[in-house]
Amino acid sequence: MTLHPRPRRSGWRPGWSHLLGAPLSSVTWRSYGYLWFMLLLAPVALAYVLVTLAVTAGAAVTVVGLFVAGGLVVGGRWWGATYRRLAGDLLDTHVAAPLPRRTRTSFWPRLGGALGDPVGWRALLFMIAALPVTLLGSIVSTACLVLGLGGVTYWTWFWSLPPDLAMDSRWHNPVGLALVAVGGLALLVLWPFAQSGFVALLKLLTRVLLGPTAASLRVAELERSRAGTVDDADARLRRIERDLHDGTQARLVAVGMQLGEAREQLVSGETGTLGELLETAHASTKDALAELRELARGIHPPALDSGLGVALETLAARAPLPVTADIDPAVEAGGRLAPAIESIVYFSIAELVTNAAKHARASRVHVRVEAVADGGSGVLHIQVRDDGGGGATVVAPDGSGLRSGLAGLAERVGSVDGTFDLSSPVGGPTVVTMTLPAVRAGTTGAYRTGTGGRA
Repeated sequence: MTLHPRPRRSGWRPGWSHLLGAPLSSVTWRSYGYLWFMLLLAPVALAYVLVTLAVTAGAAVTVVGLFVAGGLVVGGRWWGATYRRLAGDLLDTHVAAPLPRRTRTSFWPRLGGALGDPVGWRALLFMIAALPVTLLGSIVSTACLVLGLGGVTYWTWFWSLPPDLAMDSRWHNPVGLALVAVGGLALLVLWPFAQSGFVALLKLLTRVLLGPTAASLRVAELERSRAGTVDDADARLRRIERDLHDGTQARLVAVGMQLGEAREQLVSGETGTLGELLETAHASTKDALAELRELARGIHPPALDSGLGVALETLAARAPLPVTADIDPAVEAGGRLAPAIESIVYFSIAELVTNAAKHARASRVHVRVEAVADGGSGVLHIQVRDDGGGGATVVAPDGSGLRSGLAGLAERVGSVDGTFDLSSPVGGPTVVTMTLPAVRAGTTGAYRTGTGGRA
């Protein structure tokens, strides 16, 4: 993949021309406007914070008043959205909105959720922290701008000032006026840089206090991943039910009807087609048993009972194309992995091998599973590589409940805090790299089979 550098916005670049042009840059003037908008909001924001704190403290002995205080805390979300929009419009700093509030129906959880809304409190903290930065930044920026413009143009209007306001008359000569103009020009050149420090600090406060926290994003990702895992499990159960109903059950019904006909022939003494009926019933029974074995293997491969290494070797032997399985002995050196981890590894590799044969038209697949030390129990590093045509993509869910196979794999891996990476340029090769926690069976924090959650 070729990376192209993003075009830079008009701003400060090395060189005298850009240095002298910084005061005329749109970035500089939009930053200056941002400081003034922040300054205009500051008194109202400070009053809002003080009222919120006062109402919260005064209403602590009541119940109805706490709802008012909770409403003010939640109202901080609106202030946060206003500041984020202001930073996005004037500074081109786009901060993602925090996660929405959870709806609670019962009385006390609803009250506690409003009073303890972390997004609202962080917005109130931003309004307090941004006040001195905004005030000082506006003063310094405006002083540099006004004094700089005044110094550059002083020679045109100094004569109109009263004697007690004008500079010492010794400066009112060509050399003195030139020095004043140079000093004003220096202030104008330094103005954008002096202003940028305060604006950068406000940007940092906006990202830290008004955006989503890493913990909240992780919780949302885990909830989404778990929902996808539950959907996958439900879809698998429906598929098993459909296969049993349309396949195995239909064959067993046919066997029952054939045996019934054979019994009637035995009772009536007409045994002309008895052997054919029994032969057909016998063949249908064997087919039903084969289908049941396949279904059972799809739920839990029997080879996994002997360990992940044996299961992957069996999978490679039964694959529709040559598969080389390279299993690091350290994977199971510390004991069997948790059943959920083993199942995810097995089924993920099985689906990737099937995709390579069915969609990529590959002629060979190489599977590498190794254990990598990473602090506590370490991680599993799985790589599946095929020599097919490439072009595979992970199609994100579109809201219809349908996901591509690779998207389902990514969600399944993510449900146990794993990572999924796909590299599939057109023309190949396709390389899928997965990392999973090497949680051992029977240890604290082992994963439950099929749920993706910790025990």
